[in-house]
Amino acid sequence: MRKDIPFYILFLLTAFHTASCTGQNQKDQPEDKQATAALPDHDPYFIESNVITSAYGPQSITRNIIQDRNGNIWLATWEGIMRYDGQVFSNFTNKDSLRRFHVFAILEASDGNIWFGTIGAGVYRFDGSSFINYTTKEGLANDRVGCIYEDKAGNIWIGTMGGVSCYDGNYFRNYTTKEGLPNNDINSIIEDKNGTFWIGTRGAACHYDGKTFSSITNLTGGSFTNVRTITEDSKGNIWLGGNDGLWRYSNGLFTNFTSNFVGYIYEDSKGNIWTSSESPDSRTAWVLSRYNETALNSGEPIPDQILKQEGMFFGISEDRNGGIWFGTLNGACRYDGKTFNYFKNNEVKD
Repeated sequence: MRKDIPFYILFLLTAFHTASCTGQNQKDQPEDKQATAALPDHDPYFIESNVITSAYGPQSITRNIIQDRNGNIWLATWEGIMRYDGQVFSNFTNKDSLRRFHVFAILEASDGNIWFGTIGAGVYRFDGSSFINYTTKEGLANDRVGCIYEDKAGNIWIGTMGGVSCYDGNYFRNYTTKEGLPNNDINSIIEDKNGTFWIGTRGAACHYDGKTFSSITNLTGGSFTNVRTITEDSKGNIWLGGNDGLWRYSNGLFTNFTSNFVGYIYEDSKGNIWTSSESPDSRTAWVLSRYNETALNSGEPIPDQILKQEGMFFGISEDRNGGIWFGTLNGACRYDGKTFNYFKNNEVKD
């Protein structure tokens, strides 16, 4: 994958102090999922499947994976919204007749609701029994959604290809380049321990303090471009991954770990940092790596290469049993420390 690949193709193929979420583009929330019945219900690139339940996992691009408080694994796939209960995979897009669009992002909010971001159908909120769809009709900035985040106050921040939307439970407030964002294509949003928001965009990455957006600069004074993932670890360090490689911000200083393109960053329960990145010796191969917690403060920590293969790796997540899940171009995989289970015809590899 070239580092200058257009973001739109990446999006499709791969793919602050707490601010009040009232103001620009306010609209009431929909009463039910029938509110968007008139909208297009199909993405021409959606991977059609008639399967509702199966012992096997998704067969297409799987962008993000989480485990909810009940132990279920949720997957954002090109086949729609899927859930794994430890026995079978259920496709809710088929089961509940949801609009057929790629699913890109997942968030379990503090109230137990699960949010799903799609490429073209806005976001869905699942309360455990039914789905509610929010789109530009309800005030969302854009129906192509790349990330979803909940801040400390319980507001839901939604990164889209048309800016950032903040939802307070009743209304959306939208932020675009008109309000100071460096770019409207949003990849990642987090709020750090001090209440400052970090936002990764197709252009520069930036901070938001509740009033002003300001560019984040690297060691040479330049901006970070196309930051795909931003996360805060358990020690309060901020990690950024994207076109400029993998960076850590700690005690006011940035440290670079690799210059290869980094798509996802995840901290596991032991404090290890996992990344999915472009291989240093091949533009078509990707590497799943782990920086061990004990080595991160050494002069030049060298990551363990867990897996290298042709094709991209996507969202990384840990389940309550310590298994590491990650998405691929052809489905999902769980790594138990020894073997890789791709959930395809009982396929398990050492």
